[in-house]
Amino acid sequence: MKQLLPGILAMAVIVVASNILVQHPMGAYLTWGALTYPLSFLVNDIVNRLHGVSAARKVVLVGFVVGLICSVIGTQIVGEFGPLVTLRIAIGSATAFLVAQFLDITIFDRLRRAAWWRAPLVSTLLGSSIDSAIFFTIAFSMTLSFLEPSNSVAWASESGALLGIGPQVPFWVSLAVADWCVKLAIAVFGLLPFRLIVAKMTAPVA
Repeated sequence: MKQLLPGILAMAVIVVASNILVQHPMGAYLTWGALTYPLSFLVNDIVNRLHGVSAARKVVLVGFVVGLICSVIGTQIVGEFGPLVTLRIAIGSATAFLVAQFLDITIFDRLRRAAWWRAPLVSTLLGSSIDSAIFFTIAFSMTLSFLEPSNSVAWASESGALLGIGPQVPFWVSLAVADWCVKLAIAVFGLLPFRLIVAKMTAPVA
């Protein structure tokens, strides 16, 4: 377990930071948390490469528990428009994290013996896509309003141009697409730190 401590701490810090930064908008469609959360996939992939599937799952489960704790705390903090974390956001966040991270682990493992970049890139792209789709659908789609009838998400379903320039879609779809685009960009740029960290950790000791 000692060898997993850096990964566990990194995952915990990313989850906590993302839960805090998601409260701060960055433009019309993003929050600052969109820049930190995708790093969880990088941590997952590094642990998977260095220590294997079982170790990566343990690190993800720690992140999941930390995320649940953050959600519980968030439900008790009341902001201008109510609790900082609603039940739907908590369910969406927890479900998306667990499904996406475990999918990332599975895909990474299947591509482990391919070119060094393929496993982290493909697993992160697919995991990130599923993450955005699950979270924003559960948290804001009107079709799932039965999950929390007392919480109105009508604002998220107001129609508007996709990212301000595309076809007419519900506002939450623009939020999801913006978040997804950031995840994809970080997945690509994350290949360099992945390569450097793995090379550093696997280099023979002189």
